[in-house]
Amino acid sequence: MNALHPIQRALLLSLTSISVALLSACGSMQDSRHAGESRLSRDARLARNFDTDALLRSPGAQGGERGLTRQDPTSGLRVDIHPSSVAASRQDGSASDEAMDAIGAPTDPLRPDATINLSDATATQDLWARIRRGYALPELQSDLVADHERWYASRPDYVQRMTDRGSRYLFHVVEEINRRNMPTELALLPFIESAFNPQAMSSARASGMWQFMPATGKDFELKQNLFRDDRRDVLASTRAALDYLQRLHRMFGDWHLALAAYNWGEGNVQKAIARNQRQGLSTDYLSLNMPPETRNYVPKLHAVRNIVMQPERFGLSLPPVENHPYFVSVPIQRDMDLALAARLAGLPQDEFKALNPSQNKPVILAAGTPQVLLPYDNANLFARNLGKHKGPLASWTAWQVPSTMRPAEAARKVGMSEASLRELNHIPPKMLVKAGSTLLVPRPEHRDQDVSEALADNATMALAPDLPPLRRVSFKAGKRDSVASVAKRFRVSAQQVAQWNRTSASASFGKGQNVVVFVPAATAVAKAPAAPASQNSPSSRRAEPVVAKAQASARRGSVRVASAAPAPRAAVSRNVNAKPRTAPARGSRIRVASAR
Repeated sequence: MNALHPIQRALLLSLTSISVALLSACGSMQDSRHAGESRLSRDARLARNFDTDALLRSPGAQGGERGLTRQDPTSGLRVDIHPSSVAASRQDGSASDEAMDAIGAPTDPLRPDATINLSDATATQDLWARIRRGYALPELQSDLVADHERWYASRPDYVQRMTDRGSRYLFHVVEEINRRNMPTELALLPFIESAFNPQAMSSARASGMWQFMPATGKDFELKQNLFRDDRRDVLASTRAALDYLQRLHRMFGDWHLALAAYNWGEGNVQKAIARNQRQGLSTDYLSLNMPPETRNYVPKLHAVRNIVMQPERFGLSLPPVENHPYFVSVPIQRDMDLALAARLAGLPQDEFKALNPSQNKPVILAAGTPQVLLPYDNANLFARNLGKHKGPLASWTAWQVPSTMRPAEAARKVGMSEASLRELNHIPPKMLVKAGSTLLVPRPEHRDQDVSEALADNATMALAPDLPPLRRVSFKAGKRDSVASVAKRFRVSAQQVAQWNRTSASASFGKGQNVVVFVPAATAVAKAPAAPASQNSPSSRRAEPVVAKAQASARRGSVRVASAAPAPRAAVSRNVNAKPRTAPARGSRIRVASAR
């Protein structure tokens, strides 16, 4: 703009103002994502090289429906943050104060304070071309690269789905990589890790499009709790992944070794390098002894790199991806139902979740969620519809259980069905909810207080088996008794019998040795054999069942249940007719990491 002659600038400003006024008069200032010509290209030509602040101050801009407007600094796309409909809602009282204060001004996540620039000609360029220009990884001479190229080339449908999904996130990833001066091939790494699926979960519990393990995620400040898992968050996980890759590159001084460490762990790569050094061998990526997954990891990335460079060479085509952000960041300042937020933004819930995949519950907690991501047009619609919304924004809230109770009792206290409470909070059958646990429950109509930051960030759920009280029974082992035979006789696991008797599951008992088992307190004492004979004796076949079924049922749930009975005390009662004693349930209190 500074290169223009003042007369040229004045003429261009006049033409621009006339053009904008004509478009406003004919009602074409409304954004349309399905017009034959993209809004970005149209707006960039209409408003090239003009003072944006002057436009915002002009009568034509303030007199229409698009009164107060924010533009994205990179693409120039406009977002109405306080349109006249919102102002009218304030005046006529049609919107609640809660709705009006629920969000902040939408901004670009990477440059919230950047200078507005509608004349950015690069915004219409193809993002794939920008990625190609930033290639900086050294070539990898390996037959594995060609193998993976053939694999992808033979699956065009898979490549299409993968690139379509990745088009939502690619611009943000490339922007972050460019800011850090990293090779742009790294923007393609989520294709290898998760096919750009932020909801992906591996068998090893790695999660998100960058596939962070729980412990590594915590190392890079990715919050994982009852309400959210930042390993799936688009912004947070991208920041953490690039931080990690930069740290690995500083450690090894080589991008291929850094990538191997990202997949295999830096400790394993360091050991492999040290092993080669001791043997006088080379320590480059191809020379190290690695597991097959890591051996193929970097070749896969190079195969995708080569496909992006020349897709036609492999008989593939890439969907066009414009060089501008797909989404803006909308700050959340009040608790809000996820379904309501999606509806106000005019998005299907699955599309809303694709941009905001870190949410574990059907409510967005303002104290724990700094923002939601929305496409440009939908951020505009979200602000408009929120300004007209009446009624509460959140129908769910968090409740801390005051004492240990069954789910049925908790459901009665909060006014919902037991089935709904179990489903919403992922409580498996035959489990108790321990005191201090946090449950998601209906929010009372009269409550206007949102969930606190402490609860939003630190909520946990503790469960315990809902089993009858157990009592300790001891008897003398017979000649052929073993841990396995006693376990079979009392219908419990060998591991339980071994734990109760402080031995191994494969051990045998000596004749006359005291053996301890735990049975339900309500079981008739007479059924416990005082001195069991052979394994095949009638008395052994009549031995009562204990807690195996209940514990097996609990183990099949979503949490791991520890043994419901303690190890035996040093002093063992020899009298099976003694007064029954209820043994404490050692290990019965368990904690659930629900975000993993």
